[in-house]
Parts: sequence; C-alpha cells; structure tokens
Amino acid sequence: MLPKLIITDIDGVWTDGGMYYDQTGNEWKKFNTSDSAGVLFLKKMNIPLAIITGENTEIVRNRAKKLKIDLVFSGISDKVEVAEELCRKFNISLQDIAFIGDDIGDLRLLKKVGFSCTPANAPDYIKKEVDHVLSTKGGDGAFRAFVEHILSKNNLLEKCIFEICG
Repeated sequence: MLPKLIITDIDGVWTDGGMYYDQTGNEWKKFNTSDSAGVLFLKKMNIPLAIITGENTEIVRNRAKKLKIDLVFSGISDKVEVAEELCRKFNISLQDIAFIGDDIGDLRLLKKVGFSCTPANAPDYIKKEVDHVLSTKGGDGAFRAFVEHILSKNNLLEKCIFEICG
C-alpha cells in the first residue's frame, strides 16, 4: 500500500530520544540529517507529511520549518484525534496512513493506521504491535529508513532516486 499521508513522531524516531539541557536551562536535541532525504522522497512522490509530537518545543518547529514541513502538531496527547482531523482534511481514512512512532503515546495510532512502523530500539511491547520493525534505531536515520521501506515495498525507490539524482 502506498500511503496517502505519512505521519511521524519525533522524539525516539528523528532523535535518539535524549533531551539535553545546559546549565541555563536551554534544551537541545540532535537530529540526524539523513532523515531529510526521507522528506525529499515524500515531496518527490507528492505524499504529504505530518509531524505529531507530544513535545511542545520550538526546536521541532524550527526543524520542520527548515525542511518545509507545514503540518506540525506539537504538545499533542491524543494523536489519534489529530490523525482523524487530517483524514477529514485530506478525505482519506486511517487505513490510508503510514505512521512511525516508538512509545506509549504512539501506541493507539500505531494500532489504527494502514501501515505502522517503529525503530529498532523501541520497547518490545511497541514492536509486537506494528507491521514493521526497522533495523535502524531512532536518531540514526529511522525516518529515512521508514520512507525508503515504504517506497521499496511499492517498487518506487529506484524511480524516486533516479528522478532526484538524474
């Protein structure tokens, strides 16, 4: 199934889940730049991308802005509710969505979408509920691996790479 919408969590998927603080209280997150290729692939395939995260930080909004991701929902406790709103917006069903998440806050949505995925370092109780477990850990390019897996399953990865690289 080629999804009509991709939804991603951030912490534990795009990052290693760590939160770093300096002595003045500034928060830092490390993103893996290879995940930006996943965004590029989705744009090339005209598949919308939404970020739904429980964290409410400017860091995530800044990363999304840099990658030109418009659908960003921060500080969300009920990800299913937001996903259902997106279904209405795009006139699709939850079965048309692929979602990658890694923890308790993602579990309900992981169980409801058409294709669910988690990074290699997710807890076992998450791994047993998803359609696919990546060999890549969160923060090590898991989002890119997720997108590449979907494109590969649909025999579109090589075409997408060729269109980008020529």
